[in-house]
Amino acid sequence: MKPTRRLALLMGIILLFTLAAAPAQAQAGDSSAPPDHIVKLIFIHHSTGENLLRDDYGGLGLALSQNNYFVSDTNYGWGPDAIGDRTDIPNWTEWFASEGTPRYTSALFNESGQNAAYTRTVSDPGGENEIILFKSCFPNSALEGNPNDPPNPEGELTVSHAKWVYNTILPYFATRPDKLFVILTAPPLSDGTYAANARAFNNWLVNDWLRENNYPLNNVAVFDFYNILTDPNAHHRFVNGQVEHILGSRNTLRYPSGDDHPSEQGSRKAVEEFVPLLNVFYHRWQNSGPVAPPPAQNPTVAPAGDATQPPVVAPAPGSGLLDDFEGASPVGSTGWDGYFQDNTDTRLTCAPASGDAHAGASALKFAFDAAVNSWATCGFYFDSTQNWSAGQGVSFYLRADKAGIPFDVDLYGGNPGARTSYNFKMQTSPESVGNWTLVQVRWDQILRVEWEENAGLPINPDEITGFSLGLSTPENSRLTGTLWLDDLALLGSAPAPAPTTVNVPAAPPPAQETPTSGGPNLPCVSSLILPLLLVGLAWLLRAR
Repeated sequence: MKPTRRLALLMGIILLFTLAAAPAQAQAGDSSAPPDHIVKLIFIHHSTGENLLRDDYGGLGLALSQNNYFVSDTNYGWGPDAIGDRTDIPNWTEWFASEGTPRYTSALFNESGQNAAYTRTVSDPGGENEIILFKSCFPNSALEGNPNDPPNPEGELTVSHAKWVYNTILPYFATRPDKLFVILTAPPLSDGTYAANARAFNNWLVNDWLRENNYPLNNVAVFDFYNILTDPNAHHRFVNGQVEHILGSRNTLRYPSGDDHPSEQGSRKAVEEFVPLLNVFYHRWQNSGPVAPPPAQNPTVAPAGDATQPPVVAPAPGSGLLDDFEGASPVGSTGWDGYFQDNTDTRLTCAPASGDAHAGASALKFAFDAAVNSWATCGFYFDSTQNWSAGQGVSFYLRADKAGIPFDVDLYGGNPGARTSYNFKMQTSPESVGNWTLVQVRWDQILRVEWEENAGLPINPDEITGFSLGLSTPENSRLTGTLWLDDLALLGSAPAPAPTTVNVPAAPPPAQETPTSGGPNLPCVSSLILPLLLVGLAWLLRAR
């Protein structure tokens, strides 16, 4: 091949990999333009937030006002029970997942006062605050534990407990699609003792939190205030139609002010990047569909500190509740029942049971002691084909008596006389032990079983004939345990995130299956190939 042809081919390959490696965080129609009308916003903060708002320091209050936001804020001593005093990460469950949540959020949504010095250039348009900004202060970057610790209801200021807190408050946000909730990550510390943990947690919050929970709405966003303050070259901003989240070379505070409060320079850098990005978040929220308030008052929630009675919120986000286990079975179905392999000594319970429900008085109890190398299900079937295409999948709340129980979410299609089987493999997570955990599974994740024709084909929601939770037991041991299920619903009609994860880990693939390459812990292929291609290009140019 002639050098010119080799050069053209290599340039084409470089372009291909460059495009593949480009960021893909933008959504169609993203805009950093201010709202076309005045929007009410409130900021929950303490001293760092106060500095951020001040005209003579960060200038956030004035910048927001100039972008058509009417700004109010809370500070120390604010609100019912002086809830404004408590803004550490573990306190967010008190705000958004406790018995006091209806009182606190009612006061928050209706607050129009100022608790910091900033200039308002627009008038109060009336009504409630539509946007809620909230952040914790820099001591919350001293998170103990390890960077990859999983969520845990115990631990206070640890990586694991911080993840649990944000997972716990997320269901409340789903009940308020009429509000936009924006989290500002806690600023960094000068001390590097826990800096790696802080970096890992904030990366999780920005990149993984909503994805792992398969959150379907556009009313929750995260701004990485922490990252911006770690390096002059660290950014979280909207540039050239693209959201950039560029990490710096350090994990500690680059803009000190004599202590760990960010300096005026760091605060102004953050404001410059935050306000256009807030506009992007606002337009995404507004463009995602109706944002009417819920038909009923804020739900009653139980104290988050009670591990045996986790927060109770309204049914999972969805376009239709299928069964809340408070009365009749799903309309047109045969009712919930348990099935297991013939000629085995399997024992099952599959029926609504009172007590310890997610919401209301009852939840489905699926208790099993399943025989070796067999199967069992707990579900219902329809007498005629049902159309569930109004949703994007199914959602429900799950609780378990132990972690690591493998089970399937089973759906049946075709027609009642010749059902076809589809499933999604999962296992119970540590968070689900004694706690209600939201599970959301999209249609394209529920695939035709391997032993039937057209294995791997996604379920067609236009022709549903049944639903169940299923078990396949090991060849050498029984499978025992209890699962509880409540508020089975269709997943909401808002666009779901692209990743195929849900908020509980999928079960490991069967031994005979070949693992997919390029997992999350492997280096990005394009990041390795592109430098090599550039070296090749240089060699070709020299050869010419």
